[in-house]
Amino acid sequence: MSYTISISEDGNYIILKTVGEITSSSAIKQNLEAHDLGKKSGISKFLVDATESRNNNSVSENYKFAHSDLQMFPEISKSARVAILVSPDGHSHDFIETLMRNAGHNTTIFRDREKAINFLLK
Repeated sequence: MSYTISISEDGNYIILKTVGEITSSSAIKQNLEAHDLGKKSGISKFLVDATESRNNNSVSENYKFAHSDLQMFPEISKSARVAILVSPDGHSHDFIETLMRNAGHNTTIFRDREKAINFLLK
């Protein structure tokens, strides 16, 4: 698993690019870093580019991540707007969208980069 965190060229959102298998612990670490950069930069919109990633958590691990693990880190803002970009044929992240929304996070999955960015810029 590798990742990079950067600010978009226009300065409107944070880009978290992940490559490889995603676990709850790696996702928390990455989100803490991304939200820290967002806070320092005054940005609360995030594009999570998971087009080269796979969520390997079980259903129960995903549930625990959204409803328990993230609650322990108030610095990961529920009011942030998050677009998760996945590959057109990738479905390993689908359930996490529902769980994140049910836990109060503004998170939406996209399979088209332009639509994801438009969502962030609304």
